[in-house]
Amino acid sequence: MKITLLGTAYPYRGGLALYNERLMEEFQKQGHDVSINTFSLQYPSFLFPGKTQYANWKKPNKFPIKRTVNSISPINWIRTGLKIKKERPDILIFKYWLPFFSPCFSIISKIVKSNGHTKVITIVDNIIPHEKRPFDNMLTKFFVKHIDGFVAMSQSVYDDIAKFDTKKPRSLCPHPLFDNFGNNISKEEAIKKLNLKNEDINFLFFGLIRGYKGLDILIEAMADERLKPFPIKLLVAGEFYDDSKPYYEMVKQLNLEDRISFDPRFIPDDEVKDYFCSTDLVVQPYKTATQSGVTQIGYHFETPMLVTDVGGLAEIIPNGKVGYVVEPNGKSIADSLLDFCINRPDFSEGIKEEKKKYSWERMTQAVEKTYKQI
Repeated sequence: MKITLLGTAYPYRGGLALYNERLMEEFQKQGHDVSINTFSLQYPSFLFPGKTQYANWKKPNKFPIKRTVNSISPINWIRTGLKIKKERPDILIFKYWLPFFSPCFSIISKIVKSNGHTKVITIVDNIIPHEKRPFDNMLTKFFVKHIDGFVAMSQSVYDDIAKFDTKKPRSLCPHPLFDNFGNNISKEEAIKKLNLKNEDINFLFFGLIRGYKGLDILIEAMADERLKPFPIKLLVAGEFYDDSKPYYEMVKQLNLEDRISFDPRFIPDDEVKDYFCSTDLVVQPYKTATQSGVTQIGYHFETPMLVTDVGGLAEIIPNGKVGYVVEPNGKSIADSLLDFCINRPDFSEGIKEEKKKYSWERMTQAVEKTYKQI
Protein backbone atom coordinates (compact mmCIF):
# COMPACT_ATOMS: atom_id res chain seq x y z
CA MET A 1 0.00 0.00 0.00
CA LYS A 2 0.87 3.65 -0.22
CA ILE A 3 0.99 5.01 3.34
CA THR A 4 1.49 8.62 4.36
CA LEU A 5 1.94 9.82 7.93
CA LEU A 6 1.30 13.44 8.86
CA GLY A 7 2.98 14.44 12.10
CA THR A 8 6.18 15.11 14.00
CA ALA A 9 9.42 13.90 12.39
CA TYR A 10 12.91 15.18 11.63
CA PRO A 11 14.05 17.96 12.03
CA TYR A 12 11.92 17.84 15.18
CA ARG A 13 13.20 15.84 18.12
CA GLY A 14 11.59 13.81 20.88
CA GLY A 15 9.51 10.71 21.38
CA LEU A 16 6.83 11.58 18.84
CA ALA A 17 9.38 12.03 16.06
CA LEU A 18 11.17 8.82 17.01
CA TYR A 19 7.90 6.91 17.10
CA ASN A 20 6.66 8.16 13.74
CA GLU A 21 9.94 7.51 11.97
CA ARG A 22 10.28 4.02 13.46
CA LEU A 23 6.68 3.16 12.54
CA MET A 24 7.16 4.16 8.92
CA GLU A 25 10.45 2.28 8.81
CA GLU A 26 8.53 -0.84 9.83
CA PHE A 27 5.89 -0.30 7.14
CA GLN A 28 8.69 0.16 4.61
CA LYS A 29 10.33 -3.12 5.68
CA GLN A 30 7.04 -4.82 4.87
CA GLY A 31 7.14 -3.50 1.31
CA HIS A 32 4.85 -0.49 1.55
CA ASP A 33 5.51 2.86 -0.15
CA VAL A 34 5.88 5.28 2.76
CA SER A 35 6.44 8.98 3.37
CA ILE A 36 6.02 11.55 6.14
CA ASN A 37 4.63 15.06 5.92
CA THR A 38 6.00 16.86 8.95
CA PHE A 39 5.70 20.43 10.13
CA SER A 40 7.24 23.57 8.73
CA LEU A 41 5.88 25.03 11.98
CA GLN A 42 4.79 22.68 14.75
CA TYR A 43 4.19 25.04 17.68
CA PRO A 44 4.46 28.81 17.81
CA SER A 45 7.53 29.51 19.94
CA PHE A 46 5.48 31.05 22.77
CA LEU A 47 3.57 27.77 23.18
CA PHE A 48 6.70 25.62 23.36
CA PRO A 49 8.07 25.24 26.91
CA GLY A 50 11.48 23.74 26.07
CA LYS A 51 14.73 25.21 24.81
CA THR A 52 14.43 24.00 21.22
CA GLN A 53 12.11 21.86 19.14
CA TYR A 54 14.86 20.76 16.79
CA ALA A 55 17.26 17.82 16.48
CA ASN A 56 21.01 18.41 16.22
CA TRP A 57 21.76 15.27 14.22
CA LYS A 58 21.68 14.39 10.54
CA LYS A 59 18.46 13.77 8.69
CA PRO A 60 17.53 10.09 8.28
CA ASN A 61 17.39 9.12 4.60
CA LYS A 62 15.35 5.92 4.74
CA PHE A 63 12.22 7.45 3.18
CA PRO A 64 10.92 10.93 2.22
CA ILE A 65 10.29 13.39 5.07
CA LYS A 66 8.77 16.60 3.73
CA ARG A 67 8.27 19.77 5.77
CA THR A 68 4.88 20.86 4.51
CA VAL A 69 2.51 21.53 7.43
CA ASN A 70 2.03 24.84 9.25
CA SER A 71 -0.09 24.10 12.32
CA ILE A 72 -1.58 27.60 12.52
CA SER A 73 -2.14 28.50 8.85
CA PRO A 74 -5.56 27.53 7.39
CA ILE A 75 -4.33 28.37 3.89
CA ASN A 76 -1.50 25.88 4.39
CA TRP A 77 -3.94 23.23 5.60
CA ILE A 78 -5.92 23.55 2.37
CA ARG A 79 -2.79 23.39 0.21
CA THR A 80 -1.43 20.39 2.12
CA GLY A 81 -4.78 18.62 1.97
CA LEU A 82 -5.09 19.14 -1.78
CA LYS A 83 -1.54 17.90 -2.32
CA ILE A 84 -2.06 14.66 -0.35
CA LYS A 85 -5.50 14.22 -1.92
CA LYS A 86 -3.85 14.22 -5.35
CA GLU A 87 -1.18 11.72 -4.20
CA ARG A 88 -3.99 9.30 -3.21
CA PRO A 89 -2.35 7.30 -0.39
CA ASP A 90 -4.29 4.24 0.69
CA ILE A 91 -3.85 5.24 4.34
CA LEU A 92 -3.19 8.63 5.90
CA ILE A 93 -2.02 8.29 9.52
CA PHE A 94 -2.20 10.99 12.17
CA LYS A 95 -0.62 10.64 15.62
CA TYR A 96 -3.02 12.46 17.98
CA TRP A 97 -1.81 13.73 21.34
CA LEU A 98 -3.02 17.32 21.76
CA PRO A 99 -6.31 19.06 20.85
CA PHE A 100 -4.30 22.06 19.64
CA PHE A 101 -3.73 20.17 16.37
CA SER A 102 -7.40 19.34 15.81
CA PRO A 103 -8.23 22.16 13.36
CA CYS A 104 -5.12 21.52 11.26
CA PHE A 105 -5.50 17.74 11.18
CA SER A 106 -9.28 17.85 10.67
CA ILE A 107 -9.26 20.18 7.67
CA ILE A 108 -6.45 18.27 5.99
CA SER A 109 -8.25 14.97 6.65
CA LYS A 110 -11.54 16.25 5.24
CA ILE A 111 -9.89 17.43 2.02
CA VAL A 112 -7.82 14.26 1.55
CA LYS A 113 -10.81 11.96 2.09
CA SER A 114 -12.75 13.76 -0.62
CA ASN A 115 -10.71 11.81 -3.18
CA GLY A 116 -12.94 8.84 -2.36
CA HIS A 117 -9.93 6.57 -1.90
CA THR A 118 -7.81 7.46 1.15
CA LYS A 119 -8.78 6.16 4.60
CA VAL A 120 -7.67 8.17 7.62
CA ILE A 121 -6.48 6.42 10.78
CA THR A 122 -5.23 8.02 13.96
CA ILE A 123 -2.88 6.39 16.45
CA VAL A 124 -3.98 7.89 19.73
CA ASP A 125 -1.50 8.81 22.46
CA ASN A 126 -4.13 10.64 24.49
CA ILE A 127 -7.68 11.43 23.42
CA ILE A 128 -8.02 13.34 26.70
CA PRO A 129 -4.86 15.39 27.40
CA HIS A 130 -2.89 15.17 30.66
CA GLU A 131 -3.04 18.93 31.16
CA LYS A 132 -6.57 20.08 30.45
CA ARG A 133 -7.42 23.38 28.73
CA PRO A 134 -10.63 25.12 27.68
CA PHE A 135 -12.23 23.77 24.50
CA ASP A 136 -10.31 20.44 24.63
CA ASN A 137 -13.47 18.33 24.26
CA MET A 138 -14.88 20.51 21.50
CA LEU A 139 -11.64 20.32 19.50
CA THR A 140 -11.32 16.56 19.96
CA LYS A 141 -14.93 15.99 18.86
CA PHE A 142 -14.17 17.98 15.71
CA PHE A 143 -11.11 15.84 15.02
CA VAL A 144 -12.88 12.54 15.66
CA LYS A 145 -15.59 13.53 13.19
CA HIS A 146 -13.02 13.53 10.37
CA ILE A 147 -11.28 10.23 11.22
CA ASP A 148 -12.20 6.79 9.84
CA GLY A 149 -10.59 4.60 12.51
CA PHE A 150 -8.49 4.56 15.67
CA VAL A 151 -5.58 2.64 17.16
CA ALA A 152 -5.17 3.12 20.93
CA MET A 153 -1.95 2.28 22.75
CA SER A 154 -3.53 1.50 26.14
CA GLN A 155 -6.83 0.19 27.43
CA SER A 156 -7.55 3.48 29.17
CA VAL A 157 -7.21 5.39 25.88
CA TYR A 158 -9.24 2.73 24.06
CA ASP A 159 -12.02 3.29 26.60
CA ASP A 160 -11.70 7.08 26.39
CA ILE A 161 -12.23 6.99 22.60
CA ALA A 162 -15.73 5.62 23.27
CA LYS A 163 -16.58 8.91 24.99
CA PHE A 164 -16.26 10.56 21.57
CA ASP A 165 -17.17 7.77 19.12
CA THR A 166 -18.54 4.25 19.46
CA LYS A 167 -19.22 3.40 15.80
CA LYS A 168 -15.93 3.72 13.96
CA PRO A 169 -13.39 0.85 14.04
CA ARG A 170 -10.83 0.97 16.84
CA SER A 171 -7.99 -1.35 17.73
CA LEU A 172 -5.77 -1.72 20.77
CA CYS A 173 -2.03 -2.21 20.49
CA PRO A 174 0.51 -1.32 23.20
CA HIS A 175 3.30 1.15 22.51
CA PRO A 176 6.09 -0.81 20.77
CA LEU A 177 9.68 -0.97 21.99
CA PHE A 178 11.83 2.09 21.46
CA ASP A 179 14.72 0.18 19.91
CA ASN A 180 16.25 3.28 18.28
CA PHE A 181 18.98 3.80 20.87
CA GLY A 182 21.49 1.07 20.11
CA ASN A 183 22.48 -2.03 22.05
CA ASN A 184 23.16 -2.49 25.75
CA ILE A 185 26.55 -1.68 27.18
CA SER A 186 27.85 -3.07 30.48
CA LYS A 187 26.74 -1.43 33.68
CA GLU A 188 30.38 -0.79 34.57
CA GLU A 189 30.99 1.08 31.31
CA ALA A 190 27.80 3.14 31.68
CA ILE A 191 28.58 4.05 35.30
CA LYS A 192 32.05 5.18 34.29
CA LYS A 193 30.69 7.35 31.47
CA LEU A 194 28.29 9.11 33.87
CA ASN A 195 30.81 9.39 36.74
CA LEU A 196 28.62 7.37 39.08
CA LYS A 197 29.79 5.06 41.88
CA ASN A 198 29.86 1.29 41.50
CA GLU A 199 28.64 0.75 45.05
CA ASP A 200 25.53 2.93 44.70
CA ILE A 201 22.01 1.69 44.00
CA ASN A 202 21.00 3.89 41.09
CA PHE A 203 17.45 5.05 40.37
CA LEU A 204 16.54 6.91 37.19
CA PHE A 205 13.85 9.45 36.40
CA PHE A 206 14.06 9.97 32.65
CA GLY A 207 12.39 12.29 30.17
CA LEU A 208 10.86 15.73 29.93
CA ILE A 209 9.88 17.09 33.34
CA ARG A 210 6.26 18.19 33.63
CA GLY A 211 3.99 18.44 36.65
CA TYR A 212 1.90 15.38 35.85
CA LYS A 213 5.00 13.16 35.82
CA GLY A 214 5.28 13.39 39.61
CA LEU A 215 8.97 14.13 40.14
CA ASP A 216 7.98 15.96 43.34
CA ILE A 217 6.45 12.72 44.67
CA LEU A 218 9.65 10.83 43.93
CA ILE A 219 11.78 13.46 45.68
CA GLU A 220 9.50 13.14 48.70
CA ALA A 221 9.95 9.35 48.61
CA MET A 222 13.74 9.70 48.48
CA ALA A 223 13.60 11.51 51.83
CA ASP A 224 11.95 8.56 53.59
CA GLU A 225 13.91 7.78 56.77
CA ARG A 226 13.89 4.05 56.03
CA LEU A 227 16.05 4.60 52.93
CA LYS A 228 18.83 6.45 54.74
CA PRO A 229 21.01 3.38 55.49
CA PHE A 230 21.26 2.50 51.80
CA PRO A 231 23.71 4.01 49.26
CA ILE A 232 21.03 5.21 46.85
CA LYS A 233 21.36 7.76 44.08
CA LEU A 234 18.59 9.27 41.96
CA LEU A 235 19.60 10.63 38.58
CA VAL A 236 17.05 12.98 37.02
CA ALA A 237 17.81 13.15 33.31
CA GLY A 238 15.63 15.38 31.18
CA GLU A 239 14.76 18.91 30.22
CA PHE A 240 12.43 20.94 32.41
CA TYR A 241 9.14 21.88 30.78
CA ASP A 242 8.06 23.30 34.15
CA ASP A 243 9.77 25.81 36.41
CA SER A 244 12.82 24.00 37.76
CA LYS A 245 13.15 26.12 40.90
CA PRO A 246 10.58 24.27 43.09
CA TYR A 247 12.29 20.94 42.42
CA TYR A 248 15.75 22.20 43.33
CA GLU A 249 14.37 23.91 46.44
CA MET A 250 12.63 20.72 47.51
CA VAL A 251 15.86 18.75 47.17
CA LYS A 252 17.67 21.34 49.27
CA GLN A 253 14.98 21.52 51.96
CA LEU A 254 15.01 17.73 52.35
CA ASN A 255 18.84 17.61 52.47
CA LEU A 256 19.03 15.36 49.43
CA GLU A 257 21.74 17.17 47.46
CA ASP A 258 24.12 14.23 47.85
CA ARG A 259 21.44 11.70 46.81
CA ILE A 260 19.79 13.40 43.83
CA SER A 261 21.56 14.83 40.80
CA PHE A 262 20.11 16.56 37.76
CA ASP A 263 21.12 16.44 34.12
CA PRO A 264 18.59 19.03 32.88
CA ARG A 265 19.18 18.49 29.16
CA PHE A 266 17.25 16.90 26.37
CA ILE A 267 19.28 13.69 26.33
CA PRO A 268 20.71 12.97 22.85
CA ASP A 269 19.84 9.61 21.32
CA ASP A 270 23.39 8.31 21.50
CA GLU A 271 23.56 8.94 25.28
CA VAL A 272 20.26 7.29 26.24
CA LYS A 273 21.88 3.87 26.68
CA ASP A 274 24.30 5.31 29.26
CA TYR A 275 21.42 6.25 31.57
CA PHE A 276 19.41 3.05 31.21
CA CYS A 277 22.39 0.70 31.39
CA SER A 278 23.79 2.39 34.50
CA THR A 279 20.57 2.31 36.48
CA ASP A 280 19.17 -0.41 38.71
CA LEU A 281 15.56 0.78 38.59
CA VAL A 282 13.71 3.24 36.34
CA VAL A 283 11.09 5.14 38.35
CA GLN A 284 8.00 6.72 36.78
CA PRO A 285 6.00 8.35 39.59
CA TYR A 286 3.32 9.76 37.26
CA LYS A 287 0.19 11.39 38.67
CA THR A 288 -1.70 10.81 35.41
CA ALA A 289 -0.74 8.80 32.34
CA THR A 290 -1.98 6.84 29.35
CA GLN A 291 1.16 5.02 28.23
CA SER A 292 4.80 6.02 28.23
CA GLY A 293 7.66 5.77 25.81
CA VAL A 294 10.04 5.59 28.78
CA THR A 295 8.74 2.14 29.71
CA GLN A 296 9.48 0.97 26.18
CA ILE A 297 13.05 2.25 26.40
CA GLY A 298 13.31 0.38 29.70
CA TYR A 299 12.11 -2.82 28.07
CA HIS A 300 14.59 -2.41 25.22
CA PHE A 301 17.49 -2.16 27.68
CA GLU A 302 15.90 -4.77 29.97
CA THR A 303 15.90 -2.46 32.98
CA PRO A 304 13.52 -3.06 35.93
CA MET A 305 10.85 -0.38 36.34
CA LEU A 306 8.61 1.14 38.97
CA VAL A 307 5.41 2.80 37.76
CA THR A 308 2.37 4.24 39.45
CA ASP A 309 -1.05 2.70 38.98
CA VAL A 310 -2.43 5.39 36.69
CA GLY A 311 -3.69 5.21 33.11
CA GLY A 312 -2.27 2.29 31.17
CA LEU A 313 1.08 1.96 32.96
CA ALA A 314 0.04 -1.04 35.05
CA GLU A 315 -1.03 -2.83 31.84
CA ILE A 316 2.56 -2.69 30.60
CA ILE A 317 4.50 -3.37 33.82
CA PRO A 318 3.21 -6.53 35.57
CA ASN A 319 3.75 -6.04 39.28
CA GLY A 320 6.39 -8.38 40.66
CA LYS A 321 7.40 -9.64 37.21
CA VAL A 322 9.00 -6.63 35.55
CA GLY A 323 9.13 -4.31 38.54
CA TYR A 324 6.66 -2.54 40.81
CA VAL A 325 3.22 -0.99 40.42
CA VAL A 326 2.45 1.40 43.27
CA GLU A 327 0.02 4.12 44.26
CA PRO A 328 0.99 7.66 43.19
CA ASN A 329 2.19 8.90 46.57
CA GLY A 330 5.52 9.22 48.35
CA LYS A 331 5.00 6.45 50.89
CA SER A 332 3.98 3.81 48.33
CA ILE A 333 6.97 4.65 46.16
CA ALA A 334 9.31 4.61 49.18
CA ASP A 335 7.92 1.21 50.25
CA SER A 336 8.94 -0.32 46.92
CA LEU A 337 12.29 1.47 46.77
CA LEU A 338 12.99 0.01 50.21
CA ASP A 339 11.99 -3.47 49.08
CA PHE A 340 14.31 -3.13 46.10
CA CYS A 341 17.21 -2.03 48.32
CA ILE A 342 16.70 -4.86 50.81
CA ASN A 343 15.84 -7.76 48.53
CA ARG A 344 17.39 -6.75 45.19
CA PRO A 345 14.85 -8.85 43.24
CA ASP A 346 15.88 -10.24 39.86
CA PHE A 347 13.30 -9.22 37.23
CA SER A 348 15.46 -10.13 34.23
CA GLU A 349 13.55 -13.21 33.05
CA GLY A 350 10.19 -11.49 33.44
CA ILE A 351 11.39 -8.50 31.41
CA LYS A 352 12.71 -10.72 28.61
CA GLU A 353 9.39 -12.55 28.43
CA GLU A 354 7.20 -9.44 28.53
CA LYS A 355 9.16 -7.42 25.99
CA LYS A 356 8.26 -9.95 23.29
CA LYS A 357 4.75 -8.44 23.27
CA TYR A 358 5.88 -5.04 22.06
CA SER A 359 6.98 -5.46 18.46
CA TRP A 360 6.52 -2.83 15.75
CA GLU A 361 5.01 -5.52 13.53
CA ARG A 362 2.09 -5.77 15.96
CA MET A 363 1.50 -2.03 15.60
CA THR A 364 1.51 -2.14 11.79
CA GLN A 365 -0.88 -5.10 11.97
CA ALA A 366 -3.21 -3.05 14.19
CA VAL A 367 -3.22 -0.22 11.64
CA GLU A 368 -3.92 -2.65 8.79
CA LYS A 369 -6.65 -4.40 10.79
CA THR A 370 -8.37 -1.06 11.40
CA TYR A 371 -8.01 -0.15 7.72
CA LYS A 372 -9.76 -3.37 6.64
CA GLN A 373 -12.65 -2.68 9.03
CA ILE A 374 -13.36 0.78 7.60
